Amino acid sequence: MSGTVLIVTALEDVTADMVIKALNRQVVPVVRLDPADIGPQLHFSALIGTGAGPAAWSGQLATATRAADFDQIKAVYHRRPSPWRFDELDAQTRQFAGTEARHGLAALLANLPAERYLSHPAALTHADYKTVQLQVATRLGFPVPATLVTNDVNAARAFAAEHGPIIYKPFRGLPVGDGERTGAIWAQRVDPASLDESIEVTAHLFQAEVPKIGDVRVTVVGDRLFAWRIAAPDGALDWRRGDWDALIHNPIQPPPAVADRMFSYLKHFSLRFGCFDFALTGEDEADWWFLECNPNGQWGWLPDADDIAEAVANELTRGWWRP
Repeated sequence: MSGTVLIVTALEDVTADMVIKALNRQVVPVVRLDPADIGPQLHFSALIGTGAGPAAWSGQLATATRAADFDQIKAVYHRRPSPWRFDELDAQTRQFAGTEARHGLAALLANLPAERYLSHPAALTHADYKTVQLQVATRLGFPVPATLVTNDVNAARAFAAEHGPIIYKPFRGLPVGDGERTGAIWAQRVDPASLDESIEVTAHLFQAEVPKIGDVRVTVVGDRLFAWRIAAPDGALDWRRGDWDALIHNPIQPPPAVADRMFSYLKHFSLRFGCFDFALTGEDEADWWFLECNPNGQWGWLPDADDIAEAVANELTRGWWRP
């Protein structure tokens, strides 16, 4: 059966590169594009309302090197497209052009007549909110650390007094670092004495620190689980803050009840992919504390990254490229 996989992501995306290689090994046609390239490097045309034609947009997407008709796109891997740029425009025009591109091109990419999305942009947006994640995880029976979301210093102080020691973690914000490069804020312990009125500026997420003996990252692709216990050599609270090449990985098997909850969690959000992070306090299912699930998380550094890439490729082509 003819068809194409469309991969929507930025130019520099090693994770997407791995999936493209897996699709190439299966001889599956692939078109990769970044919506932010709209302009000379990315043209598109979409037509609807031609009388007896189908009730779907027809047309074509074309990059400098590849092209795909809308009706030939059978699967969409929505990864990490760049923010709209329009650097050559003044601020007012840039804002207008970005809004028009989002309602035009981005909306078309989210409503292609494809067999499957991995994952749909609307599902990714819904599942990206930590407040929603924690509520769904609690409802499904995952142990979740006591969590406070607030901009009230008195509430934060009372939470620290009752649940300390506590940690702070950002919701999603990635501040600009040196040289305009994206920075990061890692989960960190909070000294209750440091809680002051600066909390009022924006929303903060505080959690009780659980007495963990390890961390686990589980990558779920369709009905497959890839689970690793991860440790930083320096015993850092957040293993992501150090040298990822120095991390210690050991395979681990999630308890059946934990696996079932992960599948139920993804089903709730209409996802077929997710990267779950757990804090372990023991060996039983009640000792797997849910921290978060990144619906579009990274996995390229994991020891079984090639297997995950194959699983993603298989999930994208399931049902139309092979029986």
